[in-house]
Amino acid sequence: MRISMVSEHASPLAALGGVDAGGQNVHVAALSQALARRGHSITVYTRRDSTDLPERVQAGPGLEVVHIDAGPPAAISKDELLPYMGGLADGIAADWGACPPDLVHGHFWMSGLAALDAARREDVGYAVPVVQTFHALGTVKRRHQGAEDTSPLERAWLEPSVGRQVDRVIATCSDEVFELKAMGVDGTRVSVAPCGVDLTLFGAEGPAAPRRRAHRIMSVGRLVPRKGVDLVIRALRMLADSGADDVELVIAGGGGDAKRLEEDPEARRLLALAAELGVADRVLLAGQVPREAMPELLRSADAVICAPWYEPFGIVPLEAMACGVPVIATAVGGLIDTVVDGQTGLHVPPRDVDALADAVRQVIENPQAAKELGRAGLARVHARYSWDRIAADTEKAYQLTLNEASGHRQPRRRSARSGQAARIPQASHLQSTGRSAQ
Repeated sequence: MRISMVSEHASPLAALGGVDAGGQNVHVAALSQALARRGHSITVYTRRDSTDLPERVQAGPGLEVVHIDAGPPAAISKDELLPYMGGLADGIAADWGACPPDLVHGHFWMSGLAALDAARREDVGYAVPVVQTFHALGTVKRRHQGAEDTSPLERAWLEPSVGRQVDRVIATCSDEVFELKAMGVDGTRVSVAPCGVDLTLFGAEGPAAPRRRAHRIMSVGRLVPRKGVDLVIRALRMLADSGADDVELVIAGGGGDAKRLEEDPEARRLLALAAELGVADRVLLAGQVPREAMPELLRSADAVICAPWYEPFGIVPLEAMACGVPVIATAVGGLIDTVVDGQTGLHVPPRDVDALADAVRQVIENPQAAKELGRAGLARVHARYSWDRIAADTEKAYQLTLNEASGHRQPRRRSARSGQAARIPQASHLQSTGRSAQ
């Protein structure tokens, strides 16, 4: 198959170059590589965010990345990119010319807009089937963040429209399937293919980073309030009060060097909380850890804690399990699928510090049981979450899409679905209404 991937704000080159730039970057890069290994020809379209980027990059056998001029060639927050999706679609359609791909796969809701726009234009003689992976849903984000959600207001109606118009949605977990149905997406057009883990990089064998104390717990990810790292710091205080006072917490994520980390408001908030609770000497903010160094750091932990209020999927638990480390996770979103409570890790209710501290205590006080959790987690990721397995699942979803499209495809169609197609608002309209990123 000739497959076009659209990833408007998350270039796979960041992941391919070894920088952990975020889950979507890693997902698009790893999935594209795995599909290319299966013999498909993959072109990833992303927005040019630097004048230094070449137009095309051969990222591997059968895998090319194309940078499209859509808006200023500079880094722009994803929440401010909506006005440029029309330009992204123009660039994709121009690159296709008279030779469209067999299928286009959008990643994130704005990429879905651009993919639909490019695939279903009235002035060309073809209609390309569109598959969509959302990675995160605005309905869930608004539910948990409320007024702190910085998404464009248009997302509330454009995102569901994308879900209803594409030929197939690939959800990353079972919880997302229920959310999609609530948005009006036909459940018969939803497949599930989770995120994966690089088993050539993450493994249980190998050195472990040195500890400063007898026990170590870890939190890995972006430093944003919804990740619940403050809850882990509070749990650390509770552990100390109950006698488990030789536990350290390593927080990996956030800015690059120490100076940038000091300027991070969430990092400052976490450090202030640790000082207030009297555990500052047991909390280490490691900053952004190079991806190749993560396995050694993960292997040094008794447990990796993922305590977000909500999580669309989460790659960190898979990476920890691949290193044979048990995971303590809040029972939300994709974490319900990846971490099997009592078998590969422990579930706790969201925002429950008591339960979190109790779960850590179970792990550090029962090392043999913790090893069993780690072994089971390792077996689970090898059986279910290798990128080759995820690529095979995705390929099945593609084939379903192509089989269904071949039965009712019409030339020059605007949409395979009923109703008016979602239109990308013009930049001038967004600016005049003040709704681009408010």
